[in-house]
This record gives sequence, structure tokens and C-alpha cells, in this order.
Amino acid sequence: MKEIIGNIWDYQDKAIIAITTNGLVGKTGLAVFGRGCARQAMERFPDLPARLGSLINAQGNHVFYLGNGIVSFPVEHTPYETPDLRLIKRSAGELATLADKEGWRLVIVPRPGCGGGGLDWREVKPVLESCLDDRFVIISQ
Repeated sequence: MKEIIGNIWDYQDKAIIAITTNGLVGKTGLAVFGRGCARQAMERFPDLPARLGSLINAQGNHVFYLGNGIVSFPVEHTPYETPDLRLIKRSAGELATLADKEGWRLVIVPRPGCGGGGLDWREVKPVLESCLDDRFVIISQ
């Protein structure tokens, strides 16, 4: 796992971009894209909430490839709770497995749970290091 400073969207079309998500799906079937990189992704690709909502309803709150070079990375069960380190660890493992299966060579991941979620990077980093190799680049601004 590597760390850089930059803008995650500078890597669009050059790498897979992980967006931190939650598992809440509204009555309309749309996943809730509340803030941060998830909201930015929704602004670029307005159909993402429908795609993720359908996947969450069918399979639960997991890592999914959403198309357009975007992959979901669950950090919390709802946007109304604090990010869960156990869920972050599970998501990191699922992301690594999916990257292996798909042959992804570069995956850009924001610091999960550390922006609007309020977690301390010093707590999250060791959780990710146990799952992610050098194909994974953690980006912060």
C-alpha cells in the first residue's frame, strides 16, 4: 500500500477509483451518496445510486464494481453512524479479492472513514495495511 497527496479524480480513466459508501438504500431504491467522494462520483455519474442500491438490496453492503472505473468501499452501515473499523477491514479484504479477480493493477482509495467520518488515520492505516498491497494507493488532499 502506498500513500500520496492529490485529487482522486485526477486518476479517472487511469485507475480504478474506490469511493467510500454506506449501506443505506432509500424507498426509491437509490443508495444514499451523502458526502465526500461518493457525492462527487454521483455528480459525475448520476446513475451510480441506482446501480449501488440494486446491488445492496440483492447482496448486502459489500464492495462492488459499479462501472465507469468506480468501485464501492463500504465504511459504515448508514450515513448516521460512525464508520466501523471492522467493516473497513472487511471492505479492504473484498477490494483486494476483487482486484485479484479483475486483474486491476492500480486502485486509488481515499482514507476510508477519515474525512467526514471522523476516524483518525493512525487507527485506520494498520487495518488497511493488513489487506492491501502496492497496487493500492491511498490518496489524501
